[in-house]
Amino acid sequence: MGFISELFGYVLNWLYGLVGNYGLAIIIFSVLLRVILIPITIKQQKSMKKSAVLQEKMAEIQKKYKNNPEKLNQETIELYKTEKMSPFSGCLTSIIQLVIILSVFWLVSQPLTYMKRIDPQIIETYTNEMKENEFNSNNSYVQISVLDYAETKYQEIEEQLKQENVENREELEAKRDDYNQLRLNMEFLGIDLSKVPTQSLNDWRVYIIPCLYVLTSFISIRLTTMTQNKKKKKKEAIVMENGEVKEEPDPMEQMQAMNKSMTYMMPIMSVMIAVIAPLGLALYWLMSNVLMIIERLVINKIMESKEEKDEEEKANG
Repeated sequence: MGFISELFGYVLNWLYGLVGNYGLAIIIFSVLLRVILIPITIKQQKSMKKSAVLQEKMAEIQKKYKNNPEKLNQETIELYKTEKMSPFSGCLTSIIQLVIILSVFWLVSQPLTYMKRIDPQIIETYTNEMKENEFNSNNSYVQISVLDYAETKYQEIEEQLKQENVENREELEAKRDDYNQLRLNMEFLGIDLSKVPTQSLNDWRVYIIPCLYVLTSFISIRLTTMTQNKKKKKKEAIVMENGEVKEEPDPMEQMQAMNKSMTYMMPIMSVMIAVIAPLGLALYWLMSNVLMIIERLVINKIMESKEEKDEEEKANG
């Protein structure tokens, strides 16, 4: 994880050097990462569609062999072989997403280590200096606190240097340059991305990005649900002894209902993390959601056009 955080940090620091703003650098970083992950996204979309078809066939097998577990297992294995799919086909994507989430979390919570590449001893020196000066910071992330401390001291020295008769000017300038190495411009559209929402309860602006993240998460879920519900499933009917017609419960629908509940839990769990982490993480997640929505719309449109073309060719053939 640390290696990936270092790699991400190198890229983010390079982007920061170009644009001079932490928020803009995160946005561009999010775009670059999504572009790199496009092949995996396309594979995931194809796998989701193929999995939907597979689950329909699985439901038929489960109905047919519900009283014969041994035959059910055999037919299930054979179905996966025929469809050239693995029960763990979705695991790789989930693992990659988890690795990226953890790597970005460590990156935004320890920017001096992974982004600025400051020597650990220097970080410790300024941490001790901050504590000795009893710097007022309620941030539980030490390196973020050091950034705030460095910014405060830098501005104080800048004010002192504006005076004409300043003693030890050279010493102050040297100290200012030292603090400058630790500075990051984290102001983005009037929001301080170094802040942690749960530790800045009096500042309503810290909730803007997490709220937008939740909104885009539900839009993404809605798009997924709409895609899955485009093809109407035929329900089998069985005739009861009294002549009534009753619809047999569809295992597929029950499974989808469970998946839907779990899907809605993801943004809730994510926002719980976002409100206890520096806002840089929530901004990354927000941008990733927006880009994912755009990707999903475009890829679905392309795949649907291809499916329609294939169906026309089969009909004409």
